[in-house]
Amino acid sequence: MKVLVCISKTPDTTSKIAFKNNNTQFEEAGVQWIINPYDEWYALVRAIELKEKDASITIHLVTVGGADADPIIRKALALGGDEAIRVNTTGDDSFYIASQIADVAKQGGYDLILTGKETIDYNSSAIGGAIAGLLDLPFVSLATKFDLNGTVATITRELEGGEETEEVSLPVVVSCAKGVAEQRIPNMRGIMAARTKPLKVVEPAAVDALTHIVSYELPPAKAGVKLVAADNVAELVRLLHEEAKAI
Repeated sequence: MKVLVCISKTPDTTSKIAFKNNNTQFEEAGVQWIINPYDEWYALVRAIELKEKDASITIHLVTVGGADADPIIRKALALGGDEAIRVNTTGDDSFYIASQIADVAKQGGYDLILTGKETIDYNSSAIGGAIAGLLDLPFVSLATKFDLNGTVATITRELEGGEETEEVSLPVVVSCAKGVAEQRIPNMRGIMAARTKPLKVVEPAAVDALTHIVSYELPPAKAGVKLVAADNVAELVRLLHEEAKAI
């Protein structure tokens, strides 16, 4: 069985975010890059857990990005991927990114494609569904549990106020959320092995992006807090009503 795990490079949550060229481009200087946590902690680790139960499973990683994404890919290989594919292009359009991954998936003939539920930079949650649509495969989102019995997957997913459990036959595309696996860190053996694992670079498919970013805008700066004495209930009520508009 072949599993394809989609990973992406995202800024560390502690990085200071800034923009340049009249707020039309993200300023990458000084940014610490990491594997998107939903891709790493849940999609990739669940694939590794499946392989630990079935040694016949092969895990391939795919990312869309330039050579600066290679360290991120190597870390994912150190966690437990068998080999990786990097599509040598960049972009911020979900359709364009999904089309590149779908092209890789078509050529690889994968039984299972896993993604994180979203990336922590753009938060679009669009990639998994777009890949499934391009490949004409079933798609299950927000998986919090994933079990495999032969070629049938049993998946529990989040709903508003609850959850549902579904069964689907492979091949299938699944986006993974918190609960589907537990975070791991690479060990020294994995780090050493990752240096020699295959990392194939392929050129992008000829696909036009459907959207482009016009500009970025930072959220407004947080205002200072107002402290109200515990015995001054009237002032607290006034502030909540007139300024916070909470009551």
